[in-house]
Amino acid sequence: MTKAAFVAATIAASGATMVQADGHQVVDSIHFLVPGGAGGGWDGTARGTGEALTESGLVGSATYENMSGGGGGLAIAHLIETNDPGVMMVNSTPIVIRSLQGVFPQSFRDLTPVAGTIGDYAAMVVHSDSEITDFGQLLEMFDADPTALNIGGGSVEGGMDHLVAAMVFQAAGGNPSDVKYIPYDAGGEAMAGLLTGEIQALSTGFSEAIALANQGEVRILCVTSAERVDAAADVPTCAEAGADGMEFVNWRGFFAAPGISDEQVNAYRDALEAMYETEAWAAVRDRNGWVEIWNRGEDFNAFLENQEQVIGDLMRDLGFL
Repeated sequence: MTKAAFVAATIAASGATMVQADGHQVVDSIHFLVPGGAGGGWDGTARGTGEALTESGLVGSATYENMSGGGGGLAIAHLIETNDPGVMMVNSTPIVIRSLQGVFPQSFRDLTPVAGTIGDYAAMVVHSDSEITDFGQLLEMFDADPTALNIGGGSVEGGMDHLVAAMVFQAAGGNPSDVKYIPYDAGGEAMAGLLTGEIQALSTGFSEAIALANQGEVRILCVTSAERVDAAADVPTCAEAGADGMEFVNWRGFFAAPGISDEQVNAYRDALEAMYETEAWAAVRDRNGWVEIWNRGEDFNAFLENQEQVIGDLMRDLGFL
């Protein structure tokens, strides 16, 4: 028996909602709740995961709902209020950051952590027509007059994209508090600001940047990986580019309603775990340049508690708290 078949049998035994399809059991349906607008990292993660789950036959159907507002807090409150076991909400490091900041009153403890599934490196990006051709030139502009350099991101001020930009310039010897950050509601809007010239550089997820880079619309100056990424082998790491020791990966994963049964949430976890062995997932993962990071259930919860401590300490050091 293959692992996927074994997991499907386990899901069936759990009593979760199932249908019979092509000789093996799958979860009937999942409604993905995205706490931001179209085109951002959360949107891409939800739709890519749903694509892999449905095309591999592990889930019968997937639907998607974008719910922007409150730095992601509107969707969190909605999931808690509706308490719908058929919904999985995508989220990432910002649920920790924004909770620490008090952007919304809830935290990951008010939800049911399903699993952390992928990581996405961050990247510093400019328009392909920009006079800035490498990170060294961007750093020179920052050192000369940080107030003249608008750096955007798809998160609130003091949020993850802001934090990453501050970390990059701090690692390069600059003062992180001098970063002039322009916030956008989602990664897609931030990319639009870059393309129209409203900002000169963008702090964003690598997976969001690579698609536009492949289309020739943007230039990636550096990526926050420890080693160069195969999907963009000619792009230096930020450490190589001058931000000594700078490494960062943003986890992305899924949460369910607080009242979901153990059987249902374990069905979701088992389907996600089986997904890793499918060709459909490999295609989605490689297309987006994602890194697989698997944290299930209690392991995910422990990971979140540790990240809350580490990032909280870092944000206080940088003056964001």
